[in-house]
Amino acid sequence: MGILVENVSKQFGSFQAVSQVNLEIKSGSLVALLGPSGSGKSTLLRLIAGLETPDTGRIWLTGEDATNRSVQDRNIGFVFQHYALFKHMTVRKNIAFSLELRKTPATKVKARVEELLELVQLSGLGDRYPSQLSGGQRQRVALARALAVEPQVLLLDEPFGALDAKVRKDLRAWLRRLHDEVHVTTVFVTHDQEEAMEVSDEIVVMNKGKVEQIGSPAEVYDHPASAFVMSFIGPVNVLPSTSHIFQANGFDSAHPEVFLRPQDILVETTPDVSSAAARVSRIIHLGWEVQAEITLDDGQVVTAHLTRERFDELDLKPQQRVFVRPKEAKAFPLYYSI
Repeated sequence: MGILVENVSKQFGSFQAVSQVNLEIKSGSLVALLGPSGSGKSTLLRLIAGLETPDTGRIWLTGEDATNRSVQDRNIGFVFQHYALFKHMTVRKNIAFSLELRKTPATKVKARVEELLELVQLSGLGDRYPSQLSGGQRQRVALARALAVEPQVLLLDEPFGALDAKVRKDLRAWLRRLHDEVHVTTVFVTHDQEEAMEVSDEIVVMNKGKVEQIGSPAEVYDHPASAFVMSFIGPVNVLPSTSHIFQANGFDSAHPEVFLRPQDILVETTPDVSSAAARVSRIIHLGWEVQAEITLDDGQVVTAHLTRERFDELDLKPQQRVFVRPKEAKAFPLYYSI
């Protein structure tokens, strides 16, 4: 067992940040806590770390009850969004800090620091100060410092949120490779769906202090458990069930709204009995795919994603007459906006 969260709740004043959360994180796995602002993901991470105390419930770490343990006694590495490095210390000194606090012999400290510098690909930069590093390099120093004491659990609170898009994407791939080397049970908080999908073994989708769904990236994307999950993970069209695109196709729903992924809209230039008439409003080139905004004859606007090959085959132009039908659509008992 890595981490077990058992019926945990946390309230701040009148705000219920976390409500009766039950969660098991397998030892050695990399798990993302994903959700919008205010969903409770950072509070849950802080509860696991011991930075907050639950009002109810228990937290178990590697099979032992850690609910009332201090932060220092949990053997956890914690990485913040804004690095929290000591500006007056070199990279080496930053990484060595927690080891020296534990009075680790100097020879072991030196060996561990050099090992970590190589692991996070910063060999040769040990004598620099944080101000002499890029944002991505500073975040890697923060990760090395958290790993220095060989924690049982590594917690990361939006670790790449302060970085630009290119650096963030590079660091995501690096974090995945790093985890595959060290195999430390890792939990990271993010509101970036792509980040969670790309890096994690499992995603915990949170909303309003509760867990909406737990599953692999493929499971939560292909088989969302609720309207919220489908609307939050990946792009989606939300249409009334009375829309022409469903009536023409014979799709019958007892629910007022239907969810349709952009890649599940089939676009043709000739009609058939199951297609709805529409017009291309706008074409957006996104590199390897093309996004077409399409206005149905009933006034509803949908977004369709086409491969470049399919787009070239159709030879679509703005204002062109087209015919669309859903390949797959989903309806849920209740939908609430994020």
